[in-house]
Amino acid sequence: MGESRVWVPAAAGLLLGMCGVWAAAPVPAGTDPNEALKDLMAGNQRYVEARRAYPHQDAELRARLAKGQHPIAVILGCADSRVPPELVFDEGLGDLFTVRLAGELPDDLSLGSIEYAVEHLGTRLIVVLGHQKCGAVDAAMHSPSAPGHIQALLAAIQPAIQGASEAGHDALDAAVRANVRHVVAALEGDAPILAEAVKSGHVRIVGAEYELESGKIELLSRP
Repeated sequence: MGESRVWVPAAAGLLLGMCGVWAAAPVPAGTDPNEALKDLMAGNQRYVEARRAYPHQDAELRARLAKGQHPIAVILGCADSRVPPELVFDEGLGDLFTVRLAGELPDDLSLGSIEYAVEHLGTRLIVVLGHQKCGAVDAAMHSPSAPGHIQALLAAIQPAIQGASEAGHDALDAAVRANVRHVVAALEGDAPILAEAVKSGHVRIVGAEYELESGKIELLSRP
């Protein structure tokens, strides 16, 4: 990317102050999204084969990262404790900009975080990572109501999974995959930042599903 610059109101800057100073500044070029995806999938293969490299975890790198971050990918994943992105992709400090919510459904605040990574950090790959036997999707399939704010979560998932089916997959797994594809489509159409970045080819958004027992991550094809 060239010398494009980022601007946000001061109030938004307060929200993201923990991530570093938000100010008008050149956006870093970022890693090519296809190369970043290859890196992630290679890391997952190491994880599956129990030969993790534990990259980018030394003290020297930690000191350099104190001056700034340039993650190669945003991972929008489920909050499930069994699917920590840095472990399942065998990545290290500064590699992933991780946003996690049950059912990997983005709200306005998490969308702002993703946009921050794209606009301010130069990240060019976004992976929407669902997983087998997702409790949030299962609840959305079978529970008409739930207490507290859980109901809002289920209501957000339900439209995406109605009538979901896919050859070779049981009802829950088909719904998980449908939900991931729904989120990918929503991000690709999210104007102005993500939609424009995807349209220009600068940012790539892909869906994926994690298999709990094997640890393998499968990239999902378009519907």
